[in-house]
Amino acid sequence: MLPVTYSRPNDISGAIALGIREPNSKFLGGGTNLVDLMKMGVERPSHLVDVNRLPLATIEETPAGVRIGAMARNSDVAAHPLIVKQLPLLSQALLAGASPQIRNMATAGGNLLQRTRCFYFYDPAYDQCNKRKPGSGCAAIHGYNRIHGILGTSDSCIATHPSDMAVALAALDARIIVRGQQERAIPIASFYRLPGETPHIENDLRPGELITAIDIPVPPATSKAYYLKVRDRNSFAFALVSVAAQVDVDGENRIRDARVALGGVALKPWRVPAAEQAMRGQEASEKTFRQAAEAITAGAKPCRYNGFKVELAHRCIVRALATASGRAYA
Repeated sequence: MLPVTYSRPNDISGAIALGIREPNSKFLGGGTNLVDLMKMGVERPSHLVDVNRLPLATIEETPAGVRIGAMARNSDVAAHPLIVKQLPLLSQALLAGASPQIRNMATAGGNLLQRTRCFYFYDPAYDQCNKRKPGSGCAAIHGYNRIHGILGTSDSCIATHPSDMAVALAALDARIIVRGQQERAIPIASFYRLPGETPHIENDLRPGELITAIDIPVPPATSKAYYLKVRDRNSFAFALVSVAAQVDVDGENRIRDARVALGGVALKPWRVPAAEQAMRGQEASEKTFRQAAEAITAGAKPCRYNGFKVELAHRCIVRALATASGRAYA
């Protein structure tokens, strides 16, 4: 086992300084994903910066919406009155993830930084994995790829991002607040990177940067939300396809606004703004939702074992939009 040094700073500045000074360091929060990857030999940090003492667990209302501290535990976020009342989509997504025990440990910031559960990435016995070893190839493309991506994939990687929380945050237009040498806010739409030729570069974080908070604008009170997750078993399983839907329908059954994000299909939450725009002003009907589903999944490139995901995504989008808008379809 490789030696690992450890530090536990008491303030944010100290943590960031350590993250910048130690080039092969990792921030340690709940550790629900990082520790597993270290055990498997996938992650090999030389230094761990424990951020559990940092004052970053607050969940509070702001003039622009709601701010969630990066160290807030998933279970606390899901049950918080502000989240349940004003951001039910996020609460539903969090409760669909993992198990109660893991939600009690996992942090909001760590949830965003989860790494793919691709079999070939998780097992170093497979040499071909461009995420672990850039330039080595992708064993999943010609292997067992039932859980893998159908959208935004490349010849270098077909993995998917596993977070339920991130899918809801994408539909809610969240911003990720990070601090390094300076503070900046990253729209979640640009936080994650598609694989392209560099699947080992997964997000827009710079070396040493620490996620400190998540800012979320509150949708209009007239809009309704629904999070749908289809998986192989009802607990502790990652999505084959998930849908976060936020829909605002007027008194004449016309769509004022609709937001849809897909999970389980790409290396980032998948959202197509043009498809959402096309729904505005249209009747909240099965026809409208099916047209949106086709637009959202346009360009899908399934592999040998995951072709079912295209039709599954269509059905899930229709069902989620119908449920959120109060219509009985699908």
